Amino acid sequence: MNPLPVLVLLPIMGGGLAWGAGRMWPRASPSMRDASWWVVLATLVVETLVLVMATFGHRVHTGPWPGHFAMPWIPAMGIAVRLDMDGLSLSLIWLSLILCFLCVLLATRQVTAHAGAFRFLFLATLTGVIGTFLATDLFVFFFFWELMLVPMAGLIAAWGHEDRQRAAMKFFMFTQGSGLVMLLSILGLVITHYRQTGVLTFDYFTLAHTSLSPTGAMLLMLGFFTAFAVKLPVVPVHVWLPDAHTQAPTAASVLLAGILLKTGGYGMIRFNVMLFPDAAARFAPIAMGLGVAGILYGAWLSSAQDDVKRLIAYSSISHMGFVLLGIFAGSRMGMLGAVMQMLAHGLGTAALFLIAGAIQDRLHTRDMHRIGGLWAAMPRLSSAGLFFAMAALGMPGLGNFTGEFLVLLATWHISPLLATLAATGLVLAAIYALRMVNRIFLAAPRADTRPVTDLPSWQMAVFACVMAFLVLLGLYPQPFMIFSAPLPLPATAMAGPGGATP
Repeated sequence: MNPLPVLVLLPIMGGGLAWGAGRMWPRASPSMRDASWWVVLATLVVETLVLVMATFGHRVHTGPWPGHFAMPWIPAMGIAVRLDMDGLSLSLIWLSLILCFLCVLLATRQVTAHAGAFRFLFLATLTGVIGTFLATDLFVFFFFWELMLVPMAGLIAAWGHEDRQRAAMKFFMFTQGSGLVMLLSILGLVITHYRQTGVLTFDYFTLAHTSLSPTGAMLLMLGFFTAFAVKLPVVPVHVWLPDAHTQAPTAASVLLAGILLKTGGYGMIRFNVMLFPDAAARFAPIAMGLGVAGILYGAWLSSAQDDVKRLIAYSSISHMGFVLLGIFAGSRMGMLGAVMQMLAHGLGTAALFLIAGAIQDRLHTRDMHRIGGLWAAMPRLSSAGLFFAMAALGMPGLGNFTGEFLVLLATWHISPLLATLAATGLVLAAIYALRMVNRIFLAAPRADTRPVTDLPSWQMAVFACVMAFLVLLGLYPQPFMIFSAPLPLPATAMAGPGGATP
């Protein structure tokens, strides 16, 4: 059995079962009401087993890409359900599953209103994300790209905080609008290829060898870049992100920061750089300038925030600026640094949002002025928060430092000025991270603070696993860099991964 279609379909099928379980026992005992939660947990366990099979089953393939699946869908239009997997997509799917486990264990069980529907949308988003990481038919890629937007907007609009409707609408409009621009580029590339060869196809590997004029390649590349820049996000098309993160429920914030932002970085690598290498090289100075602007802008605004979730949201803009900088640095070192930054940021920022959600659940506020020092009352949560804040500021020995160091080193070879400006963002990162630690954990406790309960031991054990991952990424990153490196395109247009003919 080919594991790739199972990876895509299993989450949404499990989400449907969870929704049915939630509707079947809406007023039952607590154990029965948790039926949908248990369905989601079981779905993720099975999904992990399938992913393990996909990870270690690559030895049976003769081509450079570990996994391949193809099935005709709309042959008259040259559309096929084509899924391919290399180390880049595989590592990001692993990240997605790890973060979904964190959400299910630490954030989704507290949802009681329409819990089945919540968990269905949660897993439907995961299906869209995994499909995005695997699809190599451009029509199917666009289908999954749009699929993950609708359930995420629903999660924000229905289960978010006080201004959730506006935040959900802003998120949907920005991402949907930019997705339509990408669709125009897809159609332009397909039509250009059809006029040259007489073959109508949406196959990624075939379209990669389409002859394009410099102007045409730049226009098509910019269409893809627009969609990915909004999702990454890149300044100035980032304005949806702070509100979406702040208003989203904790699980949705984790999905947004840890997974959905990575689809933007993945798209830039897979499509901008690999489909249009010459146009991407010409556009690189502008992209790198935007990356540095995002690093400084996000870090500066993070230093001025009092809302802890908004602070983490702006810090994501800064961290993802390093991803943009590394992708367009034009070297293997920069690309590996961008991938390592995506993995480390996904783990660390997801954990920070989970900690912020735990604080809000207990104190009913996100204002750092009203939270006060929590170290005495919540030493476990505070120690976890301190660790992940140190990861966010780029502490040596943790995963963020590895990614940022590689990106800065790759950038220095191209432009010492850009590298120096980007390094200034690390100074600002230390300011906002230490400011957050001091106000939330180390400041004097407020006199009117109500008694709160600390994290139970099992939840602390879950956070400890994430800490171990970040330490491993920081101290021994080489296996992850080898494993996660994106593979080159096949040498011929008509031979796909594994020697399969489209």
